[in-house]
Amino acid sequence: MKGLNLMHGLIGELLGTCVLIVIGAGVGAGLHLKKSYASGQANDWFYVSFAWGLAVTMGVYVAASFGSLGHLNPAITIAYALFGLFPWSNVVPYLLGQFIGAFIGAVLVIIQFYPHFKATKGEEEGNTVGIFATMPAISSPVFNFLSEVIATFFFVLILLNLGNFTSGLKPMIVGLVIFVIGAGLGTTTGFALNPARDWGPRLAYSLLPVPNKGAGDWHYAWIPMMGPIAGAIVATALQGILK
Repeated sequence: MKGLNLMHGLIGELLGTCVLIVIGAGVGAGLHLKKSYASGQANDWFYVSFAWGLAVTMGVYVAASFGSLGHLNPAITIAYALFGLFPWSNVVPYLLGQFIGAFIGAVLVIIQFYPHFKATKGEEEGNTVGIFATMPAISSPVFNFLSEVIATFFFVLILLNLGNFTSGLKPMIVGLVIFVIGAGLGTTTGFALNPARDWGPRLAYSLLPVPNKGAGDWHYAWIPMMGPIAGAIVATALQGILK
């Protein structure tokens, strides 16, 4: 770990997270916005979970090829650093890469689907921040927070027992983990699991001149920020205590 290259980490995390968002949010845009070939299928949760799993897999592969450890997720980076599994000197470059990459990924999705945003007249038709970020099925802040803590706990606990999850076919395993976590635990909040995956796209949707856009729902944004970080810390701490 001491030999990790700061610039490689930043670039790898940026490009990997960008890939993650382009694919994942692209699926969301295609399902929710009018006049795409996938319009009207937004309730196919199996498809959504599987697509996000593959998005993470492809992002990890890209990140690893540029010399990063493929975290793509501030919750993982922070928790691993807190418990000595990742050098603190690399935390800031990784976090910058993750948030910037997520923002850029969302910008590219907005460009890709710009005519479809124009054709989708507001939130009642599906032009919502939920294309890019997470929203609770039932608004209940305490339980929404706990949902993110629990889902991220199991996600990170599994990652910790995969070892180096950028090697060989392990990125595919990570994608399958995302899929099963989403299918099993993600139906309450949309399973952020990842502050950058939520905040970067949420910020892009809020700031950019997206036609007919809805609200950014920033009152909810603390949950996909703090819930995953808490869940990752608890999982990493428990792993350290029990092993």
